[in-house]
Amino acid sequence: MTAHYSHTGSSKMRDFFIRSFEAIIGIGIVLSVLAVIVSGGAAMFDRYHGGLVTALGIWIAGGISVLIGGGAAYLSLGIYHNTRRTAEALEKLLAKS
Repeated sequence: MTAHYSHTGSSKMRDFFIRSFEAIIGIGIVLSVLAVIVSGGAAMFDRYHGGLVTALGIWIAGGISVLIGGGAAYLSLGIYHNTRRTAEALEKLLAKS
């Protein structure tokens, strides 16, 4: 989900880093979900301390962790984008007056 913005000066580099950060967050979330799934599966078949209850605990706790971590990261990106749009709107409003 990339948007095209008007670029001036150093904003090209800033937008590059923001888009890169968005991609890194997305990849991190996918890898985290895969790690939770694999960890739960491995725990289910562990001979000594494993089982379905252990696997469910890992899947539930891991899923909640991924939701909280990914949600916080996307929330911070949303705040950045909203702040940027507000600043652009104020600049346009000031340019009209």
